[in-house]
Amino acid sequence: MIREWEQQLYNNGYRITASRCAIMEVLREAQEPLSAQELLARGRQHHRTLGIVTVYRTLDLLSELGLVRRVHRSDGCHGYLSASPGHHHAILCLHCGRASEFQGQDDLIELLGRVRRETGFEIDDHLLQLYGTCSECRAHDV
Repeated sequence: MIREWEQQLYNNGYRITASRCAIMEVLREAQEPLSAQELLARGRQHHRTLGIVTVYRTLDLLSELGLVRRVHRSDGCHGYLSASPGHHHAILCLHCGRASEFQGQDDLIELLGRVRRETGFEIDDHLLQLYGTCSECRAHDV
């Protein structure tokens, strides 16, 4: 059975390599955004010859295809998450680093219209990311 991300690679003319499989497996298992270095370390458990250049190239490709989401971690670095289909945004816990996605474009249409009217900018794209405290961390602080 071909998984959705494999089908998307295939449909766009890309091969399904062991390196790409290792990276996607790590991203699917992760609950927090991972840096390229963290992906490399974990990915080598699945494919021991995985290299950092391959990780970066694969992340670029998967991001371009909408299969991976680049997020800003609370430590100031970038991390990567497996992306859900459709229009989603990320929310990250400031305490444990756990990340979740939430849907959202319809709610932004009014805001983007107001920004366009007030600034004169034609908005081509946006990045919305929220930070907070997840329910598990809140339960431990109580």
